Amino acid sequence: MQLAKRLDRVTEPQTIKMAKLSRELREKGINIIDLSIGEPDFRTPQHICDAATKAMDEGYNKYAPVAGFPELRQAICTKLKRDNNLDYAPNEIIVSTGAKQSLANAILSIINPGDEVLIPTPYWVTYSALVRLAEGKVKYTDCGIDTDFKLTAAQLESAISDKTRLFIFSSPCNPTGSVYSKEELAALAEVFKRYPDVYIISDEIYEYINYTGAHQSIAQFTELRDRVIVVNGMSKGFAMTGWRLGYLAGPVPLVQACEKLQAQFTSAANSITQRASITALLSDLGPSREMTKAFHERRDFVIKALTEMPGIKINMPEGAFYAFPNVSSFFGKSDGETVINNDEDFSMYLLHKANVSTVMGSAFGSPNNIRISFATSMENLKEAMERICKALQNLK
Repeated sequence: MQLAKRLDRVTEPQTIKMAKLSRELREKGINIIDLSIGEPDFRTPQHICDAATKAMDEGYNKYAPVAGFPELRQAICTKLKRDNNLDYAPNEIIVSTGAKQSLANAILSIINPGDEVLIPTPYWVTYSALVRLAEGKVKYTDCGIDTDFKLTAAQLESAISDKTRLFIFSSPCNPTGSVYSKEELAALAEVFKRYPDVYIISDEIYEYINYTGAHQSIAQFTELRDRVIVVNGMSKGFAMTGWRLGYLAGPVPLVQACEKLQAQFTSAANSITQRASITALLSDLGPSREMTKAFHERRDFVIKALTEMPGIKINMPEGAFYAFPNVSSFFGKSDGETVINNDEDFSMYLLHKANVSTVMGSAFGSPNNIRISFATSMENLKEAMERICKALQNLK
């Protein structure tokens, strides 16, 4: 079969690949501890599930408006004001089938063939894939562990060109867990003010999994108000990954463009999920805070364990549920059977010799690193760290 050439622009995400390999090995009876998946291990809070049941009982089984139920769009506005002090109206909101679709809607609505999109590395794997599908050109700017994987204003200034149309970043960041402070965002905003044709996508899906205090959004800088696109969703902070609901807040013309695209691709997001999300957004955030507290404890354990392993260089992630250690000191080493030449070799070594699944850093644009998810039980994490430490001791 001859398939469309656009498929050549994308590959299967390494995150999905490693999850698949883990499942295949488990099916063979091998005890794999999966630290590759970016998914909370908690159940969706009961009051959200009850709201879904109520919605079914009340007959919410019809198509919803493409952009989302008006009550949900208003609930998102209420959340943005309550948590972020951002003023949005319902017509500046569109609800989609996950934050990934929100990103796709925005990128396909903005980017023309040849447009340049600036992405600081490390970055979430889907950003670049969506840009390539839109026939845009990705321009990466490397951000290393010594700057906590965060872009500086000077780097941004030097990276923007007359072809730059869009900037995409996340805070808290997947894969590094880095969180931009208000001061750091303000410095970036000063640069963006000088380039009025550049749009900004701020991926804030990990907003509630933040160990620094109040979340800061670049949308707070009013001079950028008409160019910032805030993407968020229910998956991470509410443990609703399988419910598939994301949302976008941005200028009305962009929201209308996204609605036009979405009407052809999927129409509205799941109606039951939408009703449950109203309850999630407007109810007490206690369950989300409890999940974050657990992630915080796991983070402290994992970072301490990694810090004590010779050859590992690690920063302190301030959000999300990932550690992103630099493992390049092991390149060129061997256990007598396997030679570690790069990050992929390293991840595969841990998978087959330690039976611990991670994701190679090159998937996120950082080939000296690997990503470790601590979205699993403390029992699993303790066993995984022991296995990794033992496996690394065999590399000479």
